[in-house]
Amino acid sequence: MSALEVTAQNMQDVLTRALEPSQLEVIDESGLHAGHAGANGTGFGTHFRVRISSPKFEGKSRVTRHRLVYDSLQSFIDSGAHAIAIEIL
Repeated sequence: MSALEVTAQNMQDVLTRALEPSQLEVIDESGLHAGHAGANGTGFGTHFRVRISSPKFEGKSRVTRHRLVYDSLQSFIDSGAHAIAIEIL
């Protein structure tokens, strides 16, 4: 995948294609982490919260569910997303 801008909407689009979620919310919480490790000074694009439910998670362990999300978002991590908090619904 070519590099996409690190935004909540782009992450949501990628997760929708990859995991076909029944529920999904991606929140950019970067502004809450100003001055913390990984913050870029803009208040955007570094710290995210993902709330997700997907039929693709059925029968999988918590670790495997999280790995599916992280693997889907790897290009964003490579492009500067510092922290992604995952809430499996």
